[in-house]
Amino acid sequence: MAKPALSDELIALWSDRWWRLENLYYVQDEYGAVYKFKLRPAQRKLLEEMHFLNLILKARQLGFSTFILIPALDCCLFNDHFAAGLIADTMKNAQNLLKRIKFAYDRLPDPIKVAVPLITDNSTEMEFGNGSSIEVGVSLRSGTKNLLHISEYGKICAGQPEKAKEVKSGALNTLAPRQLAFIESTAEGKAGDFYDKTKQAGAILDAGRREGELEYRFHFFPWFDDPKYASAQPFLLTKEDIEYFDKLKKEHGIVLTAQQQWWYAGKKREQGDDMLKEYPSTADEAFEGAMDGAYYGKDMRNLRQRGRIGRFPFVLGIVVNTFWDFGLGDAQTIWLHQEVAGENNFVGYYENSGEGLGHYFSYWTNGPAMRGAGFGRHFGPHDVEHRRQGIEAKSIKQMAKEVGFIFETVERNPDKLAAIMNVRNVLPSCNFDEVECAVGIGHMEAFCREWDDKHGVWKSYPRHDAASHGADGFQTFADGYKPSNDNTIARIKSMQAAAAASRAESIA
Repeated sequence: MAKPALSDELIALWSDRWWRLENLYYVQDEYGAVYKFKLRPAQRKLLEEMHFLNLILKARQLGFSTFILIPALDCCLFNDHFAAGLIADTMKNAQNLLKRIKFAYDRLPDPIKVAVPLITDNSTEMEFGNGSSIEVGVSLRSGTKNLLHISEYGKICAGQPEKAKEVKSGALNTLAPRQLAFIESTAEGKAGDFYDKTKQAGAILDAGRREGELEYRFHFFPWFDDPKYASAQPFLLTKEDIEYFDKLKKEHGIVLTAQQQWWYAGKKREQGDDMLKEYPSTADEAFEGAMDGAYYGKDMRNLRQRGRIGRFPFVLGIVVNTFWDFGLGDAQTIWLHQEVAGENNFVGYYENSGEGLGHYFSYWTNGPAMRGAGFGRHFGPHDVEHRRQGIEAKSIKQMAKEVGFIFETVERNPDKLAAIMNVRNVLPSCNFDEVECAVGIGHMEAFCREWDDKHGVWKSYPRHDAASHGADGFQTFADGYKPSNDNTIARIKSMQAAAAASRAESIA
């Protein structure tokens, strides 16, 4: 039987992408109601401003996943041999994305489904009669894609760094040149590829230049972009709420209605610190919230709010103590510390890998010491006394003494969770120089539990990754340092004299 002829009017309408997006597709909302898809203001803004590569930082429930799914289906239907790939944090969530596309396809006008029939339909793929296809998964390595959508990439980077690495090296490399990519997510701490990409794309935007073909365009959509985030019922605003709204107005030109303020204040009572990342008002604010599973995330945020992460430079005339973590084949880390007026100031952080001990001693001699910092005490974890392989099989402590570094051994707490709690107990007394300690601060904020991919929960023990060495170095401080007194000062002088004698003996 011949296919029914289409009117010229219908052909003209179906040839208009904007008309198709707002007239052909049906979706289901969070309440189960079925309605014709219409572009929300934020979605229309993204469609008008999109680049080849798009990075979307957003508040929750703004409908961007649905928005990207509909154009993906539209591209497949009205272009031959168009390949779309969709990635989510779990296979179940990825399959749900495909179900939503199938929901929209099933409700299309019959002439479209006749012209572009669905010939493959399973839990991970839809293939159409025109050679186009949609594939879903937690990572995609095969084939070449014309459109790639990565949902909640921030959460993947935070909870499943190995999976994020696979997405970065695998899925992103399936994208054909000058094709479409949408990476969208809420924020999840200042760590991982999503955060790095956001800062890079944000820097391009701030510079006012146009992105290249291999650069991402940054799109930020705050909570107040959606009209549903408003309350008709008044809610009591605290002094903190009023100060926050005033700050948004003065510093960012953001003016909120009373209804928006009521909604935000009420939602904040429920969400607490998570409000910053789930419903951010500014892009920078989005990353200030503590990462899920992070041990010290909220503690570090409290320090920021109290002004304890800022500018805390070296103070001349006060000795600098060092706190180390030694990794065999991994990163070795050093925290630089001064006790100033009874408070613990961290004035520097250094890490490296693949270098001998001499490199780290040279770092001290050629770096902090050159800036007028005097030797204090050096603290190392228990493995500072372990003998290293070699002709003489000396320990780090022995080798350090020969070049004038006297290490004090800090025994690790065998109960890791108790050790973590000890760190949390000392953090309120600490100040961090945000420039010199930037890398270390990032590690403290990102140090988190291991993720159980099978059960979708955080495990009860820490994850060993790039952040753990910096956190372990800080644990050396928490476990081993006691405030100074006259006896301690005399001890330092005695140790310095012994170090000088060791250096003289080594030279002789």
